[in-house]
Amino acid sequence: MISSKDKLTVAPCMTTEKEMHQTGFKPSLRLIDATMLVAGSMIGSGIFIVSADITRQTGSAGWLMFVWFITGFMTLTAALSYGELSAMFPKAGGQYIYLKEAYNPLISFLYGWSFFTVIQTATIAAVGVAFAKFTAYLLPQFSEDLVIANFGILQISPAQLLSIVIIFLLTYINTRGVSNAKWVQTIITLAKILSLALLIIFGLLALKSDVWQTNWLSGSTWNLQRLNIDGSIETYTSIAAFGAIAAAMVGSIFSSDSWHSVAFIAGEVKNPQRNVGLSLALGTILVTLLYMLTNLMYTGVLTLPEMAASEKDRVAVTASHIIFGNAGTMIIALTIMVSTFGCNNGLIMAGARVYYSMAKEGAFFKKVGTLNKQAVPEVALWLQAIIASLWCLSGRYGDLLDMISFVVVLFYMLTIIGIFILRKKRPEQPRPYKAFGYPVLPIIYVLMGLSFCILLIIYKPQYTWPGLIITLAGIPVYYLIAKKQIVK
Repeated sequence: MISSKDKLTVAPCMTTEKEMHQTGFKPSLRLIDATMLVAGSMIGSGIFIVSADITRQTGSAGWLMFVWFITGFMTLTAALSYGELSAMFPKAGGQYIYLKEAYNPLISFLYGWSFFTVIQTATIAAVGVAFAKFTAYLLPQFSEDLVIANFGILQISPAQLLSIVIIFLLTYINTRGVSNAKWVQTIITLAKILSLALLIIFGLLALKSDVWQTNWLSGSTWNLQRLNIDGSIETYTSIAAFGAIAAAMVGSIFSSDSWHSVAFIAGEVKNPQRNVGLSLALGTILVTLLYMLTNLMYTGVLTLPEMAASEKDRVAVTASHIIFGNAGTMIIALTIMVSTFGCNNGLIMAGARVYYSMAKEGAFFKKVGTLNKQAVPEVALWLQAIIASLWCLSGRYGDLLDMISFVVVLFYMLTIIGIFILRKKRPEQPRPYKAFGYPVLPIIYVLMGLSFCILLIIYKPQYTWPGLIITLAGIPVYYLIAKKQIVK
């Protein structure tokens, strides 16, 4: 309900498992299911693609691995910090709830607004189209280069339509209950972890000593420089080098994002005070290790110019050709199809719970805050599917995802700062788990995140202002809802 004081107000609460049953959610996700949701939501198409751009930005094997290491450190630090918040507020909504409790309804609404308009829906679209693009390796009729409808500024390809079909299929599976969705998520995530592990193993077995020598034992291993597709090299000034690292991290952060998906569905996790935080730690550690090993494998089979010049940045396809020969394309296509299918299932499952939480608190359409007979937010799921499908048709999801990295990290920082605020503001609140390394690790994360955002503002403004504008556009929407009481 919207208050009469032009603000959305919600009384803070601690949700027990018994209360979760009363609200309609069914806690049915085990620790393994929650961990697979974390890992499955993180591993999509990024790890198979973005290392090409990171290589161009950094120009050396050492700095390529450093970018992935820093991203992994930030992700794991954030996950360990979020564990405290998830134990304090083990209910649907995750980061939306944490921001509301630490700050105010406006901040949490801006997060929910950007999450719905771009962050989650455009990510679902991007992952869906990635599935379709690699399907085209097996079935060329689904190629993104084919045009089946031309409306001037809008062209429709079979890849876009297939991505929409996949989004709607996974949405339907999720509307049938969390049990169905969890089995899809757990089985597919285990399959893609195994596939990625096998790619790493076979890649390391196919390691070329001359390539390894060039990438790791030459004097250029730690030379930070711009490596262009044509093989030419540009030297950075000392200050511009920091901007290059920040720009390189856009891709690795996107590939490591959505690690907090399990927090959105905390109301459906068994023993959430323990299992949500533990699954965050286990999932992020597993994926970070896989990402580091995958990139180490890339540097053992591909020279840096080969990585930088990979067709359409598909560095995994280039590596797979060397590892498996002519069958490499088929193998990597199947691997990425499995990876993106499972990733989107996790994103779709988790995202709808945020809109549900917003609606329950009067910050979204009332119908979105209802559960169907299977105890899942069906209206929220279908609304999310429609917006994601529109992004599929727009063809602009890729650009937007680059632009929102700044906003994503900004909200992560605010959430982690919220841990400090809540320790002062709510000292009496039960904390079954406390942030690991507090206050040192959370402070380090905030400083690293702040450095990343400042560097992007200075050196890559195209990555910052569009996402920031979309987020700030939610301010008048918030006050319109509050004043006109559109949502009741």
